[in-house]
Amino acid sequence: MVDADQTFVIVGGGLAGAKAAETLRAEGFTGRVILICDERDHPYERPPLSKGYLLGKEERDGVFVHEPAWYARHDIELHLGQTVDAVDRAARTVRFGDDGTTVRYDKLLLATGAEPRRLDIPGTDLAGVHHLRRLAHSERLKGVLASLGRDNGHLVIAGAGWIGLEVAAAARQYGAEVTVVHRGPTPLHSVLGPELGQLFAELHREHGVRFHFGATLTGITGQDGMVLAARTDDGEEHPAHAVLAAIGAAPRVSLAEAAGLRLAGPEAGGGVLVDERLRTSDPDIYAAGDVAAFPHALFDTRLRVEHWANALNGGPAAARSMLGRDAAYDRVPYFFSDQYDLGMEYSGWAPPGSYDQVVIRGDAGKREFIAFWVKEGRVLAGMNVNVWDVTDPIQELIRSRARVDTEALADPRVPLESVAA
Repeated sequence: MVDADQTFVIVGGGLAGAKAAETLRAEGFTGRVILICDERDHPYERPPLSKGYLLGKEERDGVFVHEPAWYARHDIELHLGQTVDAVDRAARTVRFGDDGTTVRYDKLLLATGAEPRRLDIPGTDLAGVHHLRRLAHSERLKGVLASLGRDNGHLVIAGAGWIGLEVAAAARQYGAEVTVVHRGPTPLHSVLGPELGQLFAELHREHGVRFHFGATLTGITGQDGMVLAARTDDGEEHPAHAVLAAIGAAPRVSLAEAAGLRLAGPEAGGGVLVDERLRTSDPDIYAAGDVAAFPHALFDTRLRVEHWANALNGGPAAARSMLGRDAAYDRVPYFFSDQYDLGMEYSGWAPPGSYDQVVIRGDAGKREFIAFWVKEGRVLAGMNVNVWDVTDPIQELIRSRARVDTEALADPRVPLESVAA
């Protein structure tokens, strides 16, 4: 069968899906490309939703992956505001949820992403309870933060992960009062461990954020539909005019599960089980982005990565696999964050318990440094804070698995390319 006779369907109109469609055309695919997005907005990137766009520093048009006319120009059949509610693997069709029509596919890519985890407590139906995942959420939250800042209002954030901290920084810059409730002992504890988590706690405290660690929300009280306070499991009550649930995200696997595709277990963060070429248990179906749990040979484990770079690179990798290109997806995980005057980039994978020391290169007190998570002399991950143009050598240290001289690693005078033992 020639390309022109084939139909490739992509379910999910985020960055991964849009970049997959772009790659199919860039690689010369001439068949039908159908991109189905359950939002009415054109595919967009998510980092601005908690960073520049939320702060009012970026225009709305700047968040989109491509200008609207790009899709027609590249003969991409874009279905906005539509859902897929079933995949028939035997017939190789997908069914639209709004009218029940079906489309046949030769190859199918699931780029369905993730969705915010919900607070399962009383009061979450109040108008002042928010989540942040979609452009509409960010637009709504931007107005809320501006209003809180004008009126000296209080925002309570459940969760001190990246979304929680970035929104806390934005809220303080609008002038709102902010309390962060987090069950861990430090922010970002499950990602950075206690050593670096404390640094982010100090950063936010300097800007007026209050933390309540070792606690979880148990209820939100209000009147006439509006939020008044948030209670925690240790009996405390925090004044609140708005609450943000930032307790993580869950992969959107219901479509894959109903189709009988294999899913990853909780040790990999859930998601759709794929091989190193992003193929699912069905050879004609692929998965990429937040929803895909893929084996990573470098870290000898299966990962599900919920960050921009994984969508940016995973979508094209899946597209190439759909075209029969024989290349494994083995990008070093990467993400970035901006909070107040702190900018950082993180490369690698080093959950608590996987490393035996953290090596600091530079001045952590001035927040100009690189942190390295090291096990048995090998770098597992690196985070550069207000130090730039070092991602490539950091990732090369991770990829090489070379043993390093930790004294040289900690010395800014020694080039990173020269720290191998």
